[in-house]
Amino acid sequence: MSARRAGRPALLVLRALGLGDLLAGVPALRALRRAFPDHHLVLAAPENLREAAEATGAVDALFPAYAPGRGVPDLRHWPGPPPQIAVDLHGTGFLSREALAVLAPERLLAYAPPPGRPAVLRPRRPEHERERWCRLLRAHGVPADSGDLLLAPPRLASLAPDAVVVHPGADAAARRWPAERYAEVAATLARRGHRMVVTGGPGEDALVGAVADAAGIAPRDVFAGGLPFPRLSALIASARLLISGDTGPAHLAAAHAVPSVTLFGPVPPSAWGPPPLPRHAALWHTGPPGDPHGTVPDPQLLRITVDEVLTAAANRLPPPGAASAGSAAPGAPGRRVR
Repeated sequence: MSARRAGRPALLVLRALGLGDLLAGVPALRALRRAFPDHHLVLAAPENLREAAEATGAVDALFPAYAPGRGVPDLRHWPGPPPQIAVDLHGTGFLSREALAVLAPERLLAYAPPPGRPAVLRPRRPEHERERWCRLLRAHGVPADSGDLLLAPPRLASLAPDAVVVHPGADAAARRWPAERYAEVAATLARRGHRMVVTGGPGEDALVGAVADAAGIAPRDVFAGGLPFPRLSALIASARLLISGDTGPAHLAAAHAVPSVTLFGPVPPSAWGPPPLPRHAALWHTGPPGDPHGTVPDPQLLRITVDEVLTAAANRLPPPGAASAGSAAPGAPGRRVR
């Protein structure tokens, strides 16, 4: 995907965050694709999300953009003339709006108003992330459905078809349930006859190894170091169940209509959780929201017990050897999640 376009007006969308953020933005991206079919839709996002952006079916090109700590990137390396339309799906404040405004688009869709003007539309608290961006678009006359989040089936074969995938990592320690608890869950499900797989992102090799070793999982079923998106997508799309914290793979399971058990701590599932469907369990002990980027596990996350996770998993797992939800083809782009 290239940011260059042959005679087509450019529509630039800023969402330079992580995989889960991109997947939560899919309904809004699809809405923009439908509303502006003749535009060259460019997503400003980190380079490592290029293949994930392609998988949405809504993006024509990726414009590499990144800032550390979930900050707002500088977009002044944008090639060519100003985009005709710019859309801020990155944040609700002035910094992300102004990162797009310096490119002088003809039209800018954002929560933050131009400097010196009152806000016409405000973010709501609480509000789910998918709905927040769809509501922004609807306010600007673009029909948007927050349930339009399913991805097409991956082209690659799974590295471990029909497995239960455990993903213990997360970008921040606040959203990491203890490794020993993940290991206990994995070991119990393995004793019940399920094939168990452990995955992790870059820099999480020690965590993945600790969970796998304690659970007795064979090396062939341990995928550390961060699988490339096509491999991760194929693995989760074929899974019987995903067990993880509130992180990118959890959003990927929802996008592939795969059963999941997601453990929430600092941020409630009402803001970032999967669709409220029986195949998804969002475990959460009610309390005040915490810091999702904190450096220690969130107290509410630590209140989730091994037994709670095992019960939620058992309620969503078919018996070993029986067909699973992940063995069927999931939804294609443009279909609403059901």
